[in-house]
Amino acid sequence: MTFKKNIMIRWGHCDPAGIIFFPRYAELCNDVVEDLFCEALGVSLWTFTQKLRLGIPFVHLNMDFLAPSIFNETLEFELAITAMGRSSITFNIDARCGAEERLRAVLKVAMISLDTWQTVPIDDNWRGKFAPFMSAG
Repeated sequence: MTFKKNIMIRWGHCDPAGIIFFPRYAELCNDVVEDLFCEALGVSLWTFTQKLRLGIPFVHLNMDFLAPSIFNETLEFELAITAMGRSSITFNIDARCGAEERLRAVLKVAMISLDTWQTVPIDDNWRGKFAPFMSAG
């Protein structure tokens, strides 16, 4: 199973030519991960960070920009988990506009304690929540 999210490209995502400014894709991928937590895992990132005192900062990001995206288009982002380590998760995130692939991203995050700033193991509860989104790759 994958997590899918439609996002309309707003003027604020774009450069003066109306084409998405490439750093905005990193923000949009972060938004998709945040939406995964809230909509599919049942835990808002606010609860995750403020009440559970956990964080998931990016530790690696790789992006392939395949075609330009422009103002007012709607992109479908599709997220799958391709690896889970002791304290890390690797997400593959693809974005399409209709049938045209626009972005391929690999995003690795580490689960950390916001009290110690050290990585923490992903416990069985969280592994169970992430399991439906695991993919071969």
